[in-house]
Order: sequence, then structure tokens, then C-alpha cells
Amino acid sequence: MVDENEHDARPGALMVDLLGDFNRTGGREMRLKALVALGEDLGISGPTTRVTLARLRDRGWFDVRREGRESVYRLTTVGVRTLNEGGRRIFRHTPEPWAREWSMVIYTVPESDRQTREALRKELIWHGFGPLAPATWVCPHRRLDDIANAAAALPAARLIRLMTRTLDLAADRAIAVRCWDLDSLVADYEAFIKALRIRLPDYQRGGLDGKTALLERIGLVHGYRGIVRHDPQLPAELQPAGWPGTEAHRLFEQAHALLAETAAEYYAGVTGADRHISIY
Repeated sequence: MVDENEHDARPGALMVDLLGDFNRTGGREMRLKALVALGEDLGISGPTTRVTLARLRDRGWFDVRREGRESVYRLTTVGVRTLNEGGRRIFRHTPEPWAREWSMVIYTVPESDRQTREALRKELIWHGFGPLAPATWVCPHRRLDDIANAAAALPAARLIRLMTRTLDLAADRAIAVRCWDLDSLVADYEAFIKALRIRLPDYQRGGLDGKTALLERIGLVHGYRGIVRHDPQLPAELQPAGWPGTEAHRLFEQAHALLAETAAEYYAGVTGADRHISIY
């Protein structure tokens, strides 16, 4: 389940991105002092790292054991699954041809339970839904099971889940424009592409030291995730003309791969983990 605190608060979000990237290198276990050191590389203070890890541990992301005076954190099945879910969203594959069907969720939450309402809306956004009406959200992909699983942790929320179709493609396109701020997404992707094209030649030449490669790679993931979490990954039929999301994703994967080996070596040096590189 998405924890928006980790997605919105920059230190917490960076720590989650760090854990996700470490998970992608095949890591499962870290000593607390290594996590603190990597957090400090990212500009996160030791106390902030400890508080963030304690919150994630409370959410079931970690098992913690002691080795002498040291704490060793190991990602649990819950932690690995959550990180992999986020990774699949970032390192997504080309979507299948669209069947012109919409997943629809109509929800009810007690008026007094603002916390549940906000948590559900954040889950809906993360899973690619947009608001057709205040309590009616749609997604152009089959994600009803995903949102049902996410909402299982929100017992006060009641969902009606439907698959539906419109009468024609013009109506589908009107829904896309109504449910998502596509102009802002275009602007965000274009800015991301522009900035990455400036950095890409440095990555291609190589020569970055390990710490710099780590910072660049985590910053890359952090910046890109901030955009894709608002992107419903529209089918080609619903994308505005000149949609830049495809090019942004291509450049992101290229840059991420170029930084992989040097960053993984740095992880291994700090954490003692086996060096391994993977990508979704």
C-alpha cells in the first residue's frame, strides 16, 4: 500500500527511493550504520533516517535484529513487495493494446473520516485512477483488483467496482481530458527531458565516482517517480498529440542503466552486499 508520507516528504521519499534502488541491486539486508551513511550522502540527517526507518518498520517493511551493538535491517516480504510494486510503476513495460474499457470505482467513506478519504484518493492516484466525479474514479487499465487490495487496509471505505465502456472514442478522449491535468504532465515531462539531456553526456562518458553515481541515480529515480505517480499511462488512443511520456521513459531507462554499475559498486562498498544489477 502506498504511504504518501514517503512520497511527499522529501527526506522520506529519498530514503524510499534509496531502498528501492538497493532492492533492485539484489540487496535485502543492511546495517543501520550503512543506511545512515547512505542517507547522509543524500543529505538526510542521521536522526531523520532513524525516524523514517522506524516508521517503515512499524509498517512491516523490516525485520530488525541485533549483532552485538549494531542493528541489522532486513526487508520483509511486505517491504520487497511494496518496493517492487513501485518499481514496476517506474520501469513499466509497453502497455497492451487498449480494449476501450474503463475500470470504475465508486466509493463511500463516512463524512467524518477525512483521513480514510484522503488515503483512498492517494491510492487511487497511485494506481492510475482519475476523478470523473467526487466519489467516482476511472482508470483506462484493469486495476480493480489492485485498488481492492489497497483499500483492504481502509475498512471504513466501501467500494463499488465496475468495468464500463463509452459509446465512442471521442467520449473516451473527453474523459481523459476531464480526469487528468494532461497539460501539466506534458510540461513536467518536457522539463525532465530537457534536464536529462544535459546530464546524459556525462553519464555516457563515464568517469563518475561511486558516490556521485549513487546521488545521480537516486535523484533520477526520485525526479521521475514524482511525475509518473500522476501519470495514468494512457493508451496511445487517449494521449495528446506529441505526448512526451514515451521519450521521457526511454531516456530515464538509458540514464539509469548507465549509472547502474558504478552505483552498485558503491552500494557494495558501503553495505557489504553482493554487487548485482537488475532492472524491471
